[in-house]
Amino acid sequence: MAHPSQLGFQDAASPVMEELLHFHDHALMIVFLISTLVLYIIVAMVSTKLTNMNILDSQEIEIIWTILPAIILILIALPSLRILYLMDEINNPHLTVKAIGHQWYWSYEYTDYKELAFDSYMVPTQDLTPGQFRLLEVDHRMVVPSEAPVRVLVTAEDVLHSWAVPALGVKMDAVPGRLNQTAFIASRPGVFYGQCSEICGANHSFMPIVVEAVPLKYFQDWSTLMLENA
Repeated sequence: MAHPSQLGFQDAASPVMEELLHFHDHALMIVFLISTLVLYIIVAMVSTKLTNMNILDSQEIEIIWTILPAIILILIALPSLRILYLMDEINNPHLTVKAIGHQWYWSYEYTDYKELAFDSYMVPTQDLTPGQFRLLEVDHRMVVPSEAPVRVLVTAEDVLHSWAVPALGVKMDAVPGRLNQTAFIASRPGVFYGQCSEICGANHSFMPIVVEAVPLKYFQDWSTLMLENA
């Protein structure tokens, strides 16, 4: 969960998010080194009156500043492509959940069960209990088992939405008439918050997403209780 004045990302709660954080740090260090070198060259050019003809007209330097950026781009592109393929990899999910975006709430259907489906509305501010987060808490959370691959089928009923949970490294557009899929593995039990990340209308920031990861035993008890109350 993010907190006020936080500078970095949320703590990773899935293997994919851990890889994304590592890639972010890797790319940031490359950007930092390039920025430092460019700043040094600018300061040196402005602060000195000395001129070196070998620098002004040198084929070797032109070769270096052509090849070096290409190498840097390769060092950034290869890890990025690796993570991109990892994010698209969906192998034998243990659970499939269909998330449907509406104006302005989410509906969830557990397709492995016959009648397990519910709507998830934001809890109004006046109904919040101590410890709940304003504009982030919902009346029915999406409950999934931890340490198990979960596939999420994402679509929309009316306009474009986007199902996003930063701590899990998940963000997938919900398009009317189209079924997109993504997957994640919650590496630990916990409650993870997200919001619709598409400008889908006036109340687009008021359709939060709450994913609660619990051990498998508690998930079975929850699903049984939900089916009995259906």
